[in-house]
Amino acid sequence: MCDYCIRHGAGGKWYLNAAHYSEEVVAKYNLREFLLEQYLNFEQIPVRRIGGFSPVGMDYAFRMPIIGRVVKMMAERMLHSRKGPANPFRPDGHIGQVVPLEDAEEILRHCAAEPIIEKNCMCRYMTRGVKEACCINFGVMSEIIDKLPRFVPEKEKYHLSRDEAIARFREHNSKGYIGTIWFGPFPYINNLCSCETPECAGLRPRVDFGIKSIYKAEYLIEFNEASCLGCGNCVAACTFGALSWDKVTGRPVVDHEGCYGCGVCRHTCATRALYLLPRDRSPALAGKY
Repeated sequence: MCDYCIRHGAGGKWYLNAAHYSEEVVAKYNLREFLLEQYLNFEQIPVRRIGGFSPVGMDYAFRMPIIGRVVKMMAERMLHSRKGPANPFRPDGHIGQVVPLEDAEEILRHCAAEPIIEKNCMCRYMTRGVKEACCINFGVMSEIIDKLPRFVPEKEKYHLSRDEAIARFREHNSKGYIGTIWFGPFPYINNLCSCETPECAGLRPRVDFGIKSIYKAEYLIEFNEASCLGCGNCVAACTFGALSWDKVTGRPVVDHEGCYGCGVCRHTCATRALYLLPRDRSPALAGKY
């Protein structure tokens, strides 16, 4: 488990600490006003200058040896900030972690504050113009989204019971979407997303540039070779390239260093040969998120 989990988690996982979802946190930081302002101007946030740097064309800056390191350091400092919300136009305290289906269900059953809603994914909308309802929000965010019609799904029911939210998350997970849970902002948790890496603003900084915008899950994928049929479906399903094909054995090979522990590859396995192993049981990767 990570340092933050040790200090603030429940059962070793920060996202299972119900205090982070509470009305007390909302009131303490006046998050109704903060989040309303943030989401009213959501589309402007990705193009605003931060610390004098424009995020537009930032991929070029990241590849410059010195400037890239400086920008990366600044970005991680903001994302990992634990000072509490101050500026709705900065990504301060917006850090997340990959979660598999089982932990997402625990969040929705026992931690998420009601009311629970499912809104359109803004990453998909802003990059591809696609409105897909797959981001589950809870607590005060449900009140905020009610005031912002562009986030509200046109067809799907978006106010959900706990059981309905679990069913929706299962549906997204089975499609191969990556479960992620977020502080937004620290210390309030209100987003359980189902992400696609081609446009996900949370996953892409880490996948593309090595910025720790999100932690890997508390797990690693493993497989029972005796149960494996050698179909290769799991290799095709892995978003992070952590599964590859061994032509000699006719079986997949797991790159544990590259595995994010999302577990979505399990949906492709007819024999249930794939399973999740707690990360801290791997001596080489324990504590590496």
